[in-house]
Amino acid sequence: MRLTVVGCSGSFPSAESACSSYLVEADGFRLLLDMGNGALGELQRHCGLYDLDAIFLSHLHADHCIDMCAYFVARYYRHDGGPCPPIPVYGPEGTEHRLTTAYADTPTASSMSEVFDFHTVKPSTFDVGPFTVHTERVRHPVEAYGIRVEHAGKSLTYSGDTGLTPVLEDLARDTDLFLCEAAFTHGKENIPDLHLNGREAGETAARAGARRLVLTHIPPWTDPAVNLADAREVFDGPVELAAPRTAYEI
Repeated sequence: MRLTVVGCSGSFPSAESACSSYLVEADGFRLLLDMGNGALGELQRHCGLYDLDAIFLSHLHADHCIDMCAYFVARYYRHDGGPCPPIPVYGPEGTEHRLTTAYADTPTASSMSEVFDFHTVKPSTFDVGPFTVHTERVRHPVEAYGIRVEHAGKSLTYSGDTGLTPVLEDLARDTDLFLCEAAFTHGKENIPDLHLNGREAGETAARAGARRLVLTHIPPWTDPAVNLADAREVFDGPVELAAPRTAYEI
């Protein structure tokens, strides 16, 4: 598998990065994990506008899904032959309604489903193209999911947005690359069931036996160097900060 960081800023885009969006590729298949603010423009650096094969939305906060409204425009009003065929979109209950409401003026109430084939995510295991996908509900104020993507004996785990939960540790068990949010700073914010800090991300990775940790979803007002140092104190494996346009071979 190949993982490319399209955007990794938390809560709102930074001057350097769009919000959460990660491209996973194998065997010519392209799966996008989240499409937050600014991600659609940056995505076009890495693949064609119509080259995605499936999309997973971890939850329905704007910094993880709002550019789906712009992508609707690109697919529905395609200039060379009408709407694109529907692409599978996996998201929490109410994803179609959320996007239709956010867009505010789709031609009809069902227009989104003409270009997006919506599938409701629950804790489960299923296939998406060449990938085997495991999803588990994590701890966040809205319904939110972490995801484990497996292919050819390798695995990638993406936390989405979450507070501390043993579910995430299980999802990341022995994973080759753990892409984990670290929005908070240890000793500063302490809000249960909302976000992790760098130390908590490192501790979760250590308990899970993850082979590599990449910290993501760090808001522009948080010092990423502090979160990186905190994670390294408690996790012995390789740790780094996600950065846009960085790619990993898994």
